[in-house]
Amino acid sequence: MFKSKLQFWTLEILLIVAIIYILTKISFLFDPVVVFMSTLFFPILISGFLYFLFNPLVSLAQNKLKIPRTLGIIILYLLFIGLLVFVIATVVPILTRQIKELINNIPFYIDEIQFFFEQFLRSEAFHWVQTQQYVDIDQVIDTLTSYLSAIPSTITSSISGIFGVIANTAIVIVTVPFLLFFLLKDGHKLPNAIVKFIPSSYRKEGLSILKNTTDTLAAYIQGQMIVSLCVGTLSYIGYLIIGLDYALILAIAVAVTNIIPYLGPILGAAPAVIVAMFDSPIMVGLVIVVAVIAQQIESSLISPLVIGKRLDTHPATIIIILLVAGNLAGVLGMILGVPVYAVCKTIALNIVRLIKLHRNYKRELETNNPTQT
Repeated sequence: MFKSKLQFWTLEILLIVAIIYILTKISFLFDPVVVFMSTLFFPILISGFLYFLFNPLVSLAQNKLKIPRTLGIIILYLLFIGLLVFVIATVVPILTRQIKELINNIPFYIDEIQFFFEQFLRSEAFHWVQTQQYVDIDQVIDTLTSYLSAIPSTITSSISGIFGVIANTAIVIVTVPFLLFFLLKDGHKLPNAIVKFIPSSYRKEGLSILKNTTDTLAAYIQGQMIVSLCVGTLSYIGYLIIGLDYALILAIAVAVTNIIPYLGPILGAAPAVIVAMFDSPIMVGLVIVVAVIAQQIESSLISPLVIGKRLDTHPATIIIILLVAGNLAGVLGMILGVPVYAVCKTIALNIVRLIKLHRNYKRELETNNPTQT
């Protein structure tokens, strides 16, 4: 039909361009789908995260203790609710008190920052900077002034956005328990259901690919949660020992940001260093010592035991992933970038292995039956 490959690929490219052009003209038809997917994105994401975290417990209760899966899920929910009540009764009052103290001290911190800038404007270093031709000090001052003047409007818009956050949180709280229940109940059947859509000769390899993918993702999620909890606990103990204000809030920040590889510890320690700067230089040094000790214990003891080298990813690759994912999706992208890469890498490697096995199988057939070629 086609006289050359050039004509074939030219027609293919023209068809793709035409399809893309048509889709851009009818993009309004996909708006409801986009809204629907964006609404369910976080509930599905959180449910999947909790599934990989709790599924080993449910499977252990089913296989070792011979507890029916549904009953095991109910027991897990009851234990989780009990743990949640304990945390609310013990941790939330401390957290609430520290948040209240932080809000009450914000005027003091603003005065301290203002005093610091006034001292800097009177310093010899500032006057030396003004004499340099390559520094446009007026532009710097105008930029700072415009930024400070925009703070009230930024706060107002943030307050109006709180209602949207509350609505999304309510959707997550309502939907996640139901999604998680059915995932825990029937999630182990999903690989067998998926491979039914591929040819029977590839189903065994397809199951292997799905198993490797889920094992990789589960290992990463479980390992990161344990490591982050340990680092947050170590940081909290260290902050209590040195007498740092808002120790629980700052330790929670360390635990949350530690999910981000390499950059997470720096991001987590930054708020503690800022708070320590309002205390004394000695406190800043003590906070840095606590952060270094916690990270050394994590990197040399906890991570090798919990995570090991299951991802088998070079540090330079992880840093590139974090930079790209951070630019594309912010903090969420930095959190999800590495596990998504690990899953894609696992799938790609298994598909390549499957292709090689198929080629070797065809070669064996051609070798054993040369008359058919």
